[in-house]
Amino acid sequence: MIRKTALLVLVFCLILILLGAALAQADGGLAVLGSSVATDFPTRLDFNLSAASDVSITDIRLHYIVDQRGYTQVTSEVYIDFTPAATVAEGWSWDMRKTGGLPPGSRIRYWWTVVDASADKIETNPVQLQFNDDRHAWQSLTEGMLTVYWYEGDEDFARKIMTTAQDVLARLAESTGAKPEDPVKLYIYDDAQALRGAMIFPQEWTGGVAFTRFGTIAIGIAPGKLDWGRRAIAHELTHLVVHQMVFNPYNELPAWLDEGLAMYAEGTLPPTFADLLVEAEDDGSLISVRSLSSPFSAYAEQSTLAYAQSYSLVEFLIHNYGQSHMLELLRTFRKGSGYDQALGRVYDFDMDGLDRLWQGYVFPD
Repeated sequence: MIRKTALLVLVFCLILILLGAALAQADGGLAVLGSSVATDFPTRLDFNLSAASDVSITDIRLHYIVDQRGYTQVTSEVYIDFTPAATVAEGWSWDMRKTGGLPPGSRIRYWWTVVDASADKIETNPVQLQFNDDRHAWQSLTEGMLTVYWYEGDEDFARKIMTTAQDVLARLAESTGAKPEDPVKLYIYDDAQALRGAMIFPQEWTGGVAFTRFGTIAIGIAPGKLDWGRRAIAHELTHLVVHQMVFNPYNELPAWLDEGLAMYAEGTLPPTFADLLVEAEDDGSLISVRSLSSPFSAYAEQSTLAYAQSYSLVEFLIHNYGQSHMLELLRTFRKGSGYDQALGRVYDFDMDGLDRLWQGYVFPD
């Protein structure tokens, strides 16, 4: 079903004030008079509280929980610095330029505790809010576990995005066995510049990003540039699904596997990448699998070679050992296994062995 999801910030705040504010009163004279929150996506959330008592209010604290995948539930607590008084109106601004931003649609649950000089205490009921990018008139389309949000282009454009994403999920399941474990939200901005405007201090080259712990992807795709968009969707959607599958508190995927799977999901390796791979073999500058397990180089040519090799390594594993082995490798990494240990358990070789076998496969004598 397609539905309009745009809300003005002012309307959003009024709804929270009228419906979300958890007015409360202690047995004595302590009472919470009002609670509200205002959003300014993507940079800040402004929380406000007013309270009164027969005696001075001495302690006000804001508590909040961000809804995301984690190893344990984390509750953040903000101590409000204020001058004690019988009637107070205080607030706190969450400046995400200092802490890092949140993706569009993030859910946050918050509540207040207030204490006065008589030791009376109030804890308001939790209120849930969504940190939406209300600068755009979003529409949405849902199919299965995936929802596409867009604001530029017609329904046909959105359905092409959805078809692309569903095809990616089908190919990913066929080649690796990986499937989404949680719902996925895909936000389509009308170009890369608009996407970067929805992020805190993005890289100048950012065209798409997967917020894996939030189940959210944001990509800048103009309606007339869907060919590029298809590859971007495949890349970021693969990152998100694979990270859901291997989520654990002990270890991360080696970079070559993480990026290689995303590149493999895009389709055939682009000629510029393939040519660079051949050149590197010719001049003896191939990167070892051990080195590819760490973050890639910031230098463009070295980074491109790293992506090309990662694609080729994943292609080698899937082509020669099949989906079942790749699925077992991902499940092994989910248990927190080390890189050599995981490869040894599933394929009976370590990273050095993979290096030798792969080079013999791609560059036979």
